[in-house]
Formats: sequence, structure tokens, C-alpha cells
Amino acid sequence: MSKPRRVPGLRREEVAQLASISTDYYTRVEQGRMRASVPVLEAVARALQLDEDERRYLFDLSQAAGPARRAACPRRDVEMPPSVQWMLDSMTQSSAFVRNGRMEVIAYNALFRALHAPMFDSDTSNRSGRPNIARYLFLDPGSADLFVNWEAAAVTTVALMRAEAGRERRDRALRELIGELSALSTQFRIQWAAHHVRIRHYGIKRLHHPDVGRLELAYRSMDLPLSNRAVYDLTVYTAEPGTSSEARLKLLASWAARQPSATEPTRHESR
Repeated sequence: MSKPRRVPGLRREEVAQLASISTDYYTRVEQGRMRASVPVLEAVARALQLDEDERRYLFDLSQAAGPARRAACPRRDVEMPPSVQWMLDSMTQSSAFVRNGRMEVIAYNALFRALHAPMFDSDTSNRSGRPNIARYLFLDPGSADLFVNWEAAAVTTVALMRAEAGRERRDRALRELIGELSALSTQFRIQWAAHHVRIRHYGIKRLHHPDVGRLELAYRSMDLPLSNRAVYDLTVYTAEPGTSSEARLKLLASWAARQPSATEPTRHESR
């Protein structure tokens, strides 16, 4: 009688068989000791029934393997062009912000600042004073009051960080953030061990704002390329027309419009 599996899923030899490659070859690819060809990666992706984000993550990990990658220059933060801030500021009825792969908020409009006031007021910002979504979620107990579905926000945040870690293995600041959160948050350790991956994200976000109450907002993220080695994420939140969430968001927007501008400085440190 065979022993029950300790973890769910396919064994290495089963994946290798489904992908029509040897177990030894698959093991070396899986451990990052060699770079697989595109056809092999496609076969492995089919064997594992990966979705689009997981498939891209697999290819990112493969590109990170081998000596050619070690010689490459790491991606660096760059100056945020003034035109990006102009674009954000022009969105007066939508909450919009730009973040990097470390979940740092690096540019935003007035409505995003008002909508996420508890995060901006939290002491979980990084040393430069920049809000960090991951640090706020996992290190500030009050984040569960702002995010109605806290667990879903936590899963998505960690999955986005894992995807970034696969792309940018040489990002020391990201490694330090992961280490800090792993040491201080049991929930982060649990999510990180789950190995979920997200690259693009969109859907419905439910927030409970301390001043206007509950809002249900549709959101969508998209790439914001600024150079050959810098791609940030632009996310926009908006409310369905005619709903109570739209009325509450408009109320926040009117308050935000009367506040003095407090947008983030555009200079950022390099990795």
C-alpha cells in the first residue's frame, strides 16, 4: 500500500512525463540550474495547467536562471515624469495611483489620498515616508477596518510581490521587505508559502472609509512603462454610476478638491 502524499499536486516525475521530458532535466529547470527552451516551458505550463499569470511567472523564473541573467543590469527606479502626475491629477472622479513592484505608492491623485487616508496616516510607511501597501496590510491592524475583504487584499498583494520577485531576483530592497514581513507577520508567511502569483489584477474592491462609510469600487491595473528597465503599475478605482458608492466617492472627491496638494515628490531612490 502506497503512502499518502504529504502535499497535493503532481510529483516531479509526473510533471516530467506529462511534458515529455526526463525527470532529471525537469528537476534542473525547476531548481534554476539551467534555462529551458521555450517549447519545454510551454510543455511544462500545459502539464501544470497554468493560467496566464502563472505561465508568465514560469517564463520569468526561467529567464532568471543561468549566467546570462546574472550579467544583466537590474531594473531601477526612475524619475516620475511630470506628465504622469498631470494625468493622475486630471482624474477628479476616480481614485488613481502608481506603484512599483515593492508595493510602494510612488504617485497618486487627491482622491486616492482621501480614499486611503488611514494608510497615509499609518506609521507603516517606509523610511522615505512613502506608503507601502504590503506593510500597511500586514503590519497595521487597522487595515482590516479599511479593507472589507482583508484576506482577498492580502492574497492579491502577496501574489503580486511573488511575481515581482520572479522577475527581479536582484532587487535587494524587495528581498529585505519580504524578510521583514515574514519575520513580523504570520499571515504574510502563510500567504507567501502558498506560492500564488498575480501579474494583472482587476475586479471589485470594498472599502469602509472612516468618514463616508462603505464603498464598492471597480478597479483595474495596467502597465505604466517609463523606460526599458522600469515598468510601474497604474491602478484606477471608480464607482458604478447611480450607486451609493458613487455618491460617497463624489463626496470624498469634493473634500479632496478643497485640500492643499500633497502629492509625492517625483524623485525616487535607485535599487
